[in-house]
Amino acid sequence: MATTYFFYDLETSGLNPRDDRIMQFAGIRTDADFNIIGEPYNLLVALNDDTLPSPSALMVTGITPQKTVSDGYTESQFAKIFIEEICSPDTILLGYNNIRFDDEFIRALLWRNFYDPYEWSYKDNRSRWDMLDVVRLTRALRPENIKWPTVNGVAVNKLELISKINNLEHTKAHDALSDVEALIAVTKLIAKTNNRLFNYLLKMRNKKEIMNLVNVKNPKPFVYASGRYDAEYNKTTVAYPIAMADYDNMFVYDLRYNPENWINKSNDEIIEILQTPFLERDKQYTHIPVKKIQPNRAPAVAPIGVLEQNDGWNKIKIELNDVENNIKILKQNPDFIDRIAKILLKRPDFTPQADAESKLYDGFINNQDKLRSEVVRNLDQNQIKQYNPEFEDSRLKQIYPRYKARNYPNALSSDERIEYDEYRKNRLNRQLPGFLKDLTEQSKITNLSSDQKYVLEELNLWMESILPDSDI
Repeated sequence: MATTYFFYDLETSGLNPRDDRIMQFAGIRTDADFNIIGEPYNLLVALNDDTLPSPSALMVTGITPQKTVSDGYTESQFAKIFIEEICSPDTILLGYNNIRFDDEFIRALLWRNFYDPYEWSYKDNRSRWDMLDVVRLTRALRPENIKWPTVNGVAVNKLELISKINNLEHTKAHDALSDVEALIAVTKLIAKTNNRLFNYLLKMRNKKEIMNLVNVKNPKPFVYASGRYDAEYNKTTVAYPIAMADYDNMFVYDLRYNPENWINKSNDEIIEILQTPFLERDKQYTHIPVKKIQPNRAPAVAPIGVLEQNDGWNKIKIELNDVENNIKILKQNPDFIDRIAKILLKRPDFTPQADAESKLYDGFINNQDKLRSEVVRNLDQNQIKQYNPEFEDSRLKQIYPRYKARNYPNALSSDERIEYDEYRKNRLNRQLPGFLKDLTEQSKITNLSSDQKYVLEELNLWMESILPDSDI
């Protein structure tokens, strides 16, 4: 089967994939030459009565909870469409910052609805890619023939701004389908003007290809574009693998900076630097230039030789002599590397979660529970009322009555109804203070449009309709 691209975008109820929800999904399939195949997808996903969305997010998208309920699919219905229609074999699923954002929402939704949260992205020759990092590396190394936006003199890579400055169609920013159309146009522009780099990065979405270039056993400097790096250098630097992290990931050092600034610091000093809250990082704060690279997230990397072409070294403002000298210092100080790696490995990637729906990454489920999950998602209302799956995984035991409540509320037993109502009450009470604060701040904005005023009215009505009586 021929490889196809599936470009997609989400609009969500907030920024936290473990706690917030998908409200709109849009996507377009194309062939390898970006010719559209079939009809676009533009779907609403019904918000459940256990969620208070972010008012500031909805003021941007204009999507109300009531609209998703009246016109949208349930989460389980959407999950079925996503797995059976969109994730066809040989599909490359891609978006704009999707690997760090949209993909996480997809995983969380699939997990809540008894689908495997990972197979969609790799099984049957599927893969995923992220055009944001492709844009970053293209801007840094091959900016010619594309116009690049700045805001107040600072380079920015917002999709709507790149579209506008290059006269590409983008009718409505922050509408999922319009964003997808703009993404396809930007992708075509990069593929046309920088075909060699585009095809190289397309190949490098593969984890094995990344690990051939970036590895600790045979460390070599490489070019790396990441949102963690400075906008002054177009988010791109020369990095160097220094130690293994978890799950085949690696720690890499930013060779733009001399290691002598940190090698003599104590462990406590290093920990203090790493743990300094973002809002407390003043102009005197200097970060430790080590980050984790995750090969399964399609990072935008290239061999250092790419800088020998088209004035690459000057474009990212780094000197070969500095790179070589900083590597030499790192090699002379293995104790520093060892200490940094041990300290970073003790830092959790995620704050530990108590709720089962947020514990996706706490381990894989066994084969027996996979079979039970398949049965659950294929049951109708009458069947699920009688079915007791006897999950071995405690997380699935906790999720199951919620799944029933959201999709087949009449199938709940009296005990399950009590359990779900208690869960819903606690969740809403946790969300309520932030919701009210945000709602108040949005209401104070002057010159609101009629559409924005309508969104605020609908949010008030939504809150009143779903909060337990004692909480209104």
